[in-house]
Amino acid sequence: MIDEAMVQKTHERLKREAEAGGYRLNPDAEFTKELIRGLLTNEDRMGYWACPCRLASGDKKEDMDIICPCDYRDPDLSEFGACYCALYVSDAIAKGEKKAAAIPERRIPPEDRPAEAAKPQVIQGIGGTPLSKPVWRCKVCGYLCARDEPPDLCPICKVKKERFERFA
Repeated sequence: MIDEAMVQKTHERLKREAEAGGYRLNPDAEFTKELIRGLLTNEDRMGYWACPCRLASGDKKEDMDIICPCDYRDPDLSEFGACYCALYVSDAIAKGEKKAAAIPERRIPPEDRPAEAAKPQVIQGIGGTPLSKPVWRCKVCGYLCARDEPPDLCPICKVKKERFERFA
C-alpha cells in the first residue's frame, strides 16, 4: 500500500536529486505526486519504476528504456520543454513562463525495435592505442566512464547500473 508519507518523501527526494542534476520537477505538486504514485505502484507491481504514462510490458529488460527517468527525458526536454509524462520540465515551465504541452511518443513499438546490437568495437585512446578499460555510457544522461564495470549509480542522473551500455 502506498501511503501519503511515502509519496511525500519520494517527492522531496526526486526534487532534491533533480535540482542537483540540473533538472526541474513539474511545479504542480499534486500532478507530480500523482505521477509519483504511478511510479510507486509500478514498482510494487513490476519491481521497477516504469513510466506511469506508458504501457509497460512487465518485462524489465523490454521496458528498460521507460524506467524513470526514461531514455527519452533529455530529448523531450530539449525539444518540448517537458518529458513525456511532464514529471521533468524546463526552467521556463517550472517558472510558469510557459505551459507544458502534449509530447509525441518517441518510443519505438517493441515489434519495430532493432535486434540487439553486435558486440561493440574497441575504442581507441590517444595515438590510436586501445583503452585498457571498457567505456560505459549512461543511456539517460550520456555520462561516460572508463572502468571494468559501470558504476552502481550514475553520478549525474542517479539511475542504476543497468541503465548503462557499453559505448562503441
